[in-house]
Amino acid sequence: MGEDVAKHEFTREDRTRYRTKVRRCLDVFARMLRESRFDFERPMTGLEIEINLIDEQGDPAMKNHEALEVIDDPDFVTELGQWNIEINVAPRRLAGGGITSFEETVRRSLNSAEEKAREVGAHMVINGILPTLRTKHVQPDQLSSNPRYALLNEQVLAARGEDLQISIDGVERLHLTASSIVPEAACTSTQLHLQVSPEQFPAYWNAAQAIAGVQVAVGANSPFFLGKELWRETRIALFQQATDTRGDELKAQGVRPRVWFGERWINSIFDLFEENVRYFPALLPICDDEDPLAVLDHGDTPALSELKLHNGTIYRWNRPVYDVVRDRPHLRVENRVLPAGPTIVDTLANGALYFGLVRALAEDERPLWSQMSFQAAEENFNAASRNGLDAQMYWPGVGTVPVVELVLRRLLPLAHEGLIRWGVDSAERDRLLGVIEQRCLTGVNGATWQAREFHRHYDHTHLDRADALRTMLKSYVELMHANEPVHTWPVTGA
Repeated sequence: MGEDVAKHEFTREDRTRYRTKVRRCLDVFARMLRESRFDFERPMTGLEIEINLIDEQGDPAMKNHEALEVIDDPDFVTELGQWNIEINVAPRRLAGGGITSFEETVRRSLNSAEEKAREVGAHMVINGILPTLRTKHVQPDQLSSNPRYALLNEQVLAARGEDLQISIDGVERLHLTASSIVPEAACTSTQLHLQVSPEQFPAYWNAAQAIAGVQVAVGANSPFFLGKELWRETRIALFQQATDTRGDELKAQGVRPRVWFGERWINSIFDLFEENVRYFPALLPICDDEDPLAVLDHGDTPALSELKLHNGTIYRWNRPVYDVVRDRPHLRVENRVLPAGPTIVDTLANGALYFGLVRALAEDERPLWSQMSFQAAEENFNAASRNGLDAQMYWPGVGTVPVVELVLRRLLPLAHEGLIRWGVDSAERDRLLGVIEQRCLTGVNGATWQAREFHRHYDHTHLDRADALRTMLKSYVELMHANEPVHTWPVTGA
């Protein structure tokens, strides 16, 4: 969904033609996999971070168009809500200081963008859900002006046939009826990309699914939505419900949701693309003029535009990606489970844990997923979303244990080994994985810090809920800019 779309009305003929074209793309993709036509000799990693905009009071600033104009940097692009933008960081290898290079690049870009955005009264915050959002901010008129978002909104609601129902039962309860997908814009994430070969893809995707719960538990940073304290990573439940094209009857029939953990380990990347085509009707049936088979027969690389567009409207937490760069096709695992923030150093620490663990697990002689049911991985993911660092998780050979014990005793050594295999130097490994270790030892990540700081103000001062959240956010922003990891952040008055 990162590309502009032009067509605004779809006929039955459009949908029939699109279905035929997508299946043709799938056949061509299968042939490309058989013929090993992919670039993977120098695997690259990538990073995207979604960002919130706030005003001087800490409330959402509906100014992404104005902010992007003054930032004037092609790495920054629009996002769904008028208070959202995104930075896309150029891909690079992890070896030879790649992780530090990511950190330095993002900090430099964000500092420059922050300085320019101030000219239009906007300031940047990287977190999973902006805690000062209120109901008036998630209304249809707050959708970004880019036509693709209006079109996506229309198609989701048309497929559903009724308003969206959002219900989250956590520390507090929230029930919301929404007439648009704008609540989805509250979910701001970090996306990690990892280029792999076709042969490697199943192991890396399975490994990413197996550790998704661990990632969410240690990286949780979304405890509030519309003023209520809900899950430690509320973003997971909110995103699932804010884009759900199914009514109650389709849910009862077992129709899959478009925000999907999945339901099985895979043997090929083709499994995922084939499931997408088999299970999910088109939301945006837009065809281009390319004949992918003719392009392939000519010795060139097909764009497979319809297959890519379809894939982009199915929001797997670990998404398969087909892309073409300089006429060379490649495959990526797009890891989408993490929230944004709290700092860039925390973001890269989360990345180091992910890249290290998936490498170690994907290359293990006895695959973890041969010892663990897919359902157990999904249950870990859901438990982590609710409980963060307090979650209990199942792990083969260990049983059900606190996630902090699992990370400290089992997973950090594996992550170190995986980063060694990537060629990450010892100073980077120790610094970034040390951040993860300290979060587990102190019990503090972004979600727990936000909740503690909020309660410090709300429970022990005269501030009402809205002002306590604004005060908490003000402290958050100051500490975020200092770029000290969140486990070191003080709680005011503590």
